[in-house]
Amino acid sequence: MEKHIDFVGRNGGQGEVAGQLMANGKLNVGLLRPWIGVNGRTYATVYKGAGDPKKPENYQNIMINAAGTLRRDEWKQLDEAIIPIVESRLVGVQDLITKGLTYNLGNAMGTTVLESHTMSDAMQAELTMDGVSRSKGDRPTFNTNYLPIPIIHVDYEINARVLAASRSLGNALDTTSAERAARKVAEYLESMLFTKKQYAFGGGVISSYLNYTHRTTHTFTAWNAVGKKGSDIIADVLNMKQKMINKHFYGPYTIYVPTAYETVLDSDYATSGTATQTIRDRIMKIGNITDIKVIDTLPAGNLVFVQMTSDVVRLVRGMAVQNVQWQTEGNFVNKYKVLTIQVPQIRSDDNNACGVLHAVEKSGSTPTPTPTPTATPTPTPTPTI
Repeated sequence: MEKHIDFVGRNGGQGEVAGQLMANGKLNVGLLRPWIGVNGRTYATVYKGAGDPKKPENYQNIMINAAGTLRRDEWKQLDEAIIPIVESRLVGVQDLITKGLTYNLGNAMGTTVLESHTMSDAMQAELTMDGVSRSKGDRPTFNTNYLPIPIIHVDYEINARVLAASRSLGNALDTTSAERAARKVAEYLESMLFTKKQYAFGGGVISSYLNYTHRTTHTFTAWNAVGKKGSDIIADVLNMKQKMINKHFYGPYTIYVPTAYETVLDSDYATSGTATQTIRDRIMKIGNITDIKVIDTLPAGNLVFVQMTSDVVRLVRGMAVQNVQWQTEGNFVNKYKVLTIQVPQIRSDDNNACGVLHAVEKSGSTPTPTPTPTATPTPTPTPTI
């Protein structure tokens, strides 16, 4: 199952989905989810354009000419299948959503790129007795940045014969393909935070925690290296925190570690009587560290220390992960997509200070695997003639 990423930029769209959505001018998800009513006619549920979009009363059902292939309850089955998959695969992205570090686009297609600005430090407070003396009135300068808007999507199929069989037998719709598509979309979105890929389009660049130009860097001895003690790990964390403080980023912090460190964090740090404190417990006692999480997409030997505030990182959201009908091939294969319009945005100030620290293991600091001993074969006795 192949995943794709299309872009909408200042110079137009790139890719099949982007091209179609740019041609339409905007994305109305409801029209891409036609459903068959009890009377056999096709309908779509669309937003009225006013009120809270999370409330059902702000939507209406309209009859459309598009060919529907699913009933309303079957769309519900597909949606209920992908939501748990997406949530389980999104750790770093879900952190941004949970902590409110999001920026919602009113119309992701109408916003060809997100334009943002950094402002220089300007003006100065004065201390006077009369308040009449004019303070320094220098004008701040602004730098403009552009962020491409991605469309991540994966195609899947539902065979019309299988669909008809499930209806006639009263069986639930087989959602295996939708679940796999949702998993691939979620993995791709998460990788935009935790891998070294960069995505350049439309005059802007999407960067991750590992390759953002203005991130702070740090090196350390691997936490699973031979002879590495819990106190050494705490010293590493304190050194990284100090680097953040030196850049005037004071928390709250989240630390992201690779899978190889999970059992290290669960190792004993200290034992007092019958009470045991793990290395994870000890790290969480450091001021302003609110979370330490294992990321399975984070490359081995990399560690990320992030101040979780909107001036450092946020998730730009155009559309949450959705199932849509894309096209129908003949009368036998119905085509669908799981797609989303979301992108993480790493940010810095006008002095290029950023609240992201990317730490990398020193070369040769990981433990050498102990070779598995090879049994000496027993010699075969020479037969006596």
